[in-house]
Amino acid sequence: IVARVLAGRGVPADDVPDFLDPALKRLMPDPSVMADMDVAAARIADAVTAGESIAVFGDYDVDGASSSALLTRYLRAAGGDAMIYIPDRIFEGYGPHPEAMGKLAAAGAKLVVCVDCGSTSFEALEEGRRLGLDVVVLDHHQVGVELPPAMAVVNPNRQDDLSGLGHLAAVGVTFLAVVAVNRELRRRGAFASRKEPDLLQWLDLVALGTVCDVVPLAGLNRAFVTKGLKAMARRDNRGLAALADVA
Repeated sequence: IVARVLAGRGVPADDVPDFLDPALKRLMPDPSVMADMDVAAARIADAVTAGESIAVFGDYDVDGASSSALLTRYLRAAGGDAMIYIPDRIFEGYGPHPEAMGKLAAAGAKLVVCVDCGSTSFEALEEGRRLGLDVVVLDHHQVGVELPPAMAVVNPNRQDDLSGLGHLAAVGVTFLAVVAVNRELRRRGAFASRKEPDLLQWLDLVALGTVCDVVPLAGLNRAFVTKGLKAMARRDNRGLAALADVA
């Protein structure tokens, strides 16, 4: 019966073990397979070690909010100075805009990381560059050949990205970026005097954003959700525990 169901869902025989038992250890790729990932990780690591103020600019949907929460929690756990900016859906609309870049520069930000947005924000990122801001984009939306003027655009749906990870939600891309930054900080000896963050504790946020953005529950996404639901059941995140209780 299971074989018939799997066949009906179009799961190839070779993929059955990972479909039924999706393990992160087997399915996690090297984050460096994504275009610009190493550049992004190095710049974020630079900001953490230098104590620069980092602004996380997120979309207002669940994928954007969970991406913002994930990155900010990681940066603070790694010793970074991070703030979150979520635009007002009615008055500001989707994605970064020039006025927001001005606010972030005035607030002292040196690096802006756009999560679940930014891949098509040419005018805003141009203004950020004029103001002396470095911008890194972590996104998954479709994008044309031309990319905005950012230091790095990490997006598996870039036309020149060959990672095969285009099914990820933004929170999945952000988690891979966190893995890459953590690896870079470890390489620099940043955890010699402080505890290295446990990245798996935030898989509840990855699962939430992945499911709510309705991306395919296949491959790495399936592992994110399977392991993330187990993390969610531990109720370590008070906000998610409260949402679970009222739902």
